[in-house]
Amino acid sequence: MATAGPSISIGTRSAGRPAQPSWLRSNWGLLVAIAALVFVILLPTPEGLSVAGQRMLGVLAFAVIVWMTETLDYAVSAVVIAALMAFLLGTAPSPTNPAVLMGTSAGLGLAFSGFANTALALVASALFLAAAMTATGLDKRIALVILSRVGTETRHVVIGSILVGFVMAFLVPSTTARVACLVPIMLGIISAFGVSKKGAFAGMLMITTTQTASIWNVGIKTAAAQNMVAVGFIEKTLNYTITWLEWFVAAAPFAIIMSIALYLVMTRMMPPEIKEVPGGREAIRKSLAELGAMKGSEKKLLAISLTLLAFWATEGVLHRFDTSSTTIAAVALMFMPGIGIMTWKEAQPKIPWGTVVLFGIGISLGTALLQTGGAVWLANLVVTQFGLQNASALFILGVMSLFLVVIHLGFASATALASAMIPIVIAVLQHVATPGINMVGMTMLLQFVVSFGFILVVNAPQNMVAYGTETFEAKDFIRTGLVLTVIAFALVMLLGGTYWRWLGYV
Repeated sequence: MATAGPSISIGTRSAGRPAQPSWLRSNWGLLVAIAALVFVILLPTPEGLSVAGQRMLGVLAFAVIVWMTETLDYAVSAVVIAALMAFLLGTAPSPTNPAVLMGTSAGLGLAFSGFANTALALVASALFLAAAMTATGLDKRIALVILSRVGTETRHVVIGSILVGFVMAFLVPSTTARVACLVPIMLGIISAFGVSKKGAFAGMLMITTTQTASIWNVGIKTAAAQNMVAVGFIEKTLNYTITWLEWFVAAAPFAIIMSIALYLVMTRMMPPEIKEVPGGREAIRKSLAELGAMKGSEKKLLAISLTLLAFWATEGVLHRFDTSSTTIAAVALMFMPGIGIMTWKEAQPKIPWGTVVLFGIGISLGTALLQTGGAVWLANLVVTQFGLQNASALFILGVMSLFLVVIHLGFASATALASAMIPIVIAVLQHVATPGINMVGMTMLLQFVVSFGFILVVNAPQNMVAYGTETFEAKDFIRTGLVLTVIAFALVMLLGGTYWRWLGYV
């Protein structure tokens, strides 16, 4: 530690060293979250709400503020939430028998109940698959092969980047991993074209890459962790399993139309400064040549991935093996002697374990909100305030979609958003009087909206990965993202009144 110098008044700078932000300024979000938690807990308990339910609403307020302000690392926030649930629920009367306390053991058990959810197994397995793709270089090879065939016109390269994002969404079940793989490839293309990193073409290409990832998070069930949050709640609360094919049939038309809209929006709002550059395709082929011949590990992983994709697509049609089980079986194969795609020591440092922890605690948070009655009480409030009691399913879809779009502006993680909001969505749908409403279908459609992280750079990790390349300014992301969000919302309403209604979801 450096030797202390003369005393300095607060707010001044020491010689040659900028003043560090105060603890209060760095942690204001945590203080606000604690204040919100205490405020909710100390309020008189409303009629129809249990003490445990009120305390879980306080924990929800704490979680939402912490996640929105990012005052704590996501994994750390998950541990803190688990501790709060253990003690606040443990010292609360049982919702089923108010004469006795729940006990900290039961509270902690509820805090970790999400780790017993099969959706957690799917998320963890998906992270291993993504790590294997990166370790073998198969993801890079697939991307380069597709881009080498699209031509040298800049508009064709944009189409190629969308196609790459589409294909990778099937094979790499991690949004951040997909974008992290594609960013250096796109930077290589920009360099090969000899254009400035600060130019319109570079910015357009990088924004297109990350927005494609968000769009196909909607289109494919296994493409993003937040989808698994919704699937987990649907299975636990509504006792229904949405198959991979059911999801794809419902979501693919939306994602396809949005991909076309993305191309039109980006090429018109950020037109490239060049139209065609000779040698672009050759540069990509050179990168492919540097990868060399396809390695045995790549071939094995490709075979496993395509087989797994076939099992996902035929779930409930040709077999009854659920998505989580087939995915964890595929990961087990990757570690088996004789196949040997990677070892545990190689895989372990590549896995974002914080995501697994956040996912498990997020599921637990929603489950506790539902079991203590907190979500039901809040849902009744939402139904009354928004006039949803006797509203049509399409109106409910529109109101709840707008609500999710607006609240997403404060979240940097769609997984956190889904953990906080999907239990509320389910409770709202259970308490409207609309005849014949399909709660499973409506929850799935509203989960699509959870992935609309189109507007702010901070709305999704993949956005931040692309922004780190310094190829575009935040204002370009915002102005194109606002247009994409308006189109996406209009498309939700259009499909809600037609295609999704024909499928029986609305």
